[in-house]
Amino acid sequence: MKKDPGLIFRIALLIGDAVAIVAAFLLAYLFRIHVDHRPYFFEASPEDFVRTIIFLVPIWLIILVVLGLYNKRIILNRSRSPELFRIFLASIIGTMALITYEYFSEKSILPTRLVAIYAMFLCFIMLCIFRGIIHFARTRFTRKDKGTLRVIIVGNNINTTRLVEHFADFPEDGYSIAGIVANKSLIPKEFQKKRYTSIKEALAHASADAIFQTDEHGIEYIYSQAIKYHALYYYVPSETTLSAHTGDLELIGDTPAISVRITPLVGTSKFIKRAMDIVLGSVAFIIAAIPMAILWLVIKLSDIRSPAIYSEYRLSRYNKKVKIFKFRSMKQKYCGMMPEQAFAKMGKPELIEKYRKNGDYLPDDPRITKIGKFIRKTSLDELPQLINVIKGDISLVGPRALVPGELRDYGDRSLLLSVKSGLTGLAQVSGRRSISFDERRALDLYYVQNWSLWLDISILFRTIGAVFSQKGAK
Repeated sequence: MKKDPGLIFRIALLIGDAVAIVAAFLLAYLFRIHVDHRPYFFEASPEDFVRTIIFLVPIWLIILVVLGLYNKRIILNRSRSPELFRIFLASIIGTMALITYEYFSEKSILPTRLVAIYAMFLCFIMLCIFRGIIHFARTRFTRKDKGTLRVIIVGNNINTTRLVEHFADFPEDGYSIAGIVANKSLIPKEFQKKRYTSIKEALAHASADAIFQTDEHGIEYIYSQAIKYHALYYYVPSETTLSAHTGDLELIGDTPAISVRITPLVGTSKFIKRAMDIVLGSVAFIIAAIPMAILWLVIKLSDIRSPAIYSEYRLSRYNKKVKIFKFRSMKQKYCGMMPEQAFAKMGKPELIEKYRKNGDYLPDDPRITKIGKFIRKTSLDELPQLINVIKGDISLVGPRALVPGELRDYGDRSLLLSVKSGLTGLAQVSGRRSISFDERRALDLYYVQNWSLWLDISILFRTIGAVFSQKGAK
């Protein structure tokens, strides 16, 4: 590859982290000596203290590396929650490492143990501040088309359109469009000028650092051209092809065979996920018990003849029907009906087309009660599903639970149904109803095929932020 702006970014983070750690310990030292007036029995000079901390900085940086804080997926994630969570862990682990070092060292390096406690919190704050500044500077540069990788997108596939729109909307991801080789119908109007008729023409006229291919036509030739021009090569697979990347090579006698796993959520991983559901689900239920009781009473009093909690069957893992509980947000007479049936019953069949075109949403949906609008917008209607989580019907995190009548819209529903549905999920925290049906489905498929414990933790933190900010809520 001709250039690697990502390397410069990681080096900047590395230097910034080192400075932030030293600054945090120095501030902790000064705070204990000059602000906290409680007596202490040992005093090291600031110079000796800083020299020792500088000597230990490499250990801190190794901890940051191990926790993935220089990993591209983490540092370029538009949601800062995974990065912030790992910084918090690094602050705790790094401080414990310092205390352990002092315990086995002949020379004491901490004026008092309180310095380590202060430093732990200050390290988190300083690392967040320094990284925030570096992220901000990088974003400003990339929005001016500086420090980005120039890419050529080739292929007659809908993924071409998606990549073009994504790179245009999010230059901070580090890519700028140098050329496109695809049918005109797949290229947004504002990028038609960057269209080329062949990859050869595109490479000759557009200086490119990377090639993204979105179909299977001429893979070997395009890959060889990427090598010839020293460009990165990315192949964007179809959903079917994507599932094959989770395979393991096994020998059956003398014959090698690839065992393709639909999802990494098997064996020990499935056990860990279930344990997390039980523990976190139970804690969340205890915390939410009183608010749920109040909400139940309010809904019940608003319509004394109708139940406050509504249940309906959804499909979860292995096509299993489970009864999902929610606070009732619809008028009782429309509960349990498909939208088409409900709008037809109220004599407004024209609303169904508007409802579907608007991403299964109407601003003034006549089926929804006044209280229902509030609890849907704040996601409070989902709280009873904590019972489903504890029972094992669904998981805290997973794909959206499917209504049996929706199955006709899911050509790859078997893949989605290979794991438990979730109370929250990647699609919900990526915009909830502000993203299209196809985008929600793609995110759910990504989750199924790329599950990890870190991904679940990240989604849970992002869920809290999405609920409070009401991002994408309607």
